[in-house]
Amino acid sequence: MGLFSFVKSAGEKLFGGKDEPKAPEKGTAEDSEARERFEALVAKQRAAAISTAISKNQLEVADLDVSVDGDTATLKGSAPNQETREKAILVAGNVNGIASVDDQLTVESTEPEATFYTVERGDTLGKIAQEHYGKASKYPVIFEANKPMLTDPDKIYPGQVLRIPALDD
Repeated sequence: MGLFSFVKSAGEKLFGGKDEPKAPEKGTAEDSEARERFEALVAKQRAAAISTAISKNQLEVADLDVSVDGDTATLKGSAPNQETREKAILVAGNVNGIASVDDQLTVESTEPEATFYTVERGDTLGKIAQEHYGKASKYPVIFEANKPMLTDPDKIYPGQVLRIPALDD
């Protein structure tokens, strides 16, 4: 459990590939009230979209509760294992507009935690595998550890956060 940081401007857009709706301009007290209502609505929409994305990625989290406050998503519930917990955090954090994920998930069976790695410009899964495992040929381990969020080992982008699991000896 803890707070995980992400690149706010990197990641999947929730509103159909478009930029998020714009808040009303600041000005009068009436405008401030409208802005607050708008921000609360956007937070609810983000939370619902993150919850849907977690389900769509076939991550079974019991009693999942997602809330969003500003650029922070909070996840509550119970994951069956460490891998599911970490993938749920990544799904939430790899959303455009989310800068941090407050992980309050519990895990039913404990396992070693994976390392999180933020993709940089010029990275490939092979390069990341070489750095973490000493062999570029181990890139399928990273690819498999990030399915179903990754659908192609050649489609990673700067700012994306990936799970790097420990190798089984």
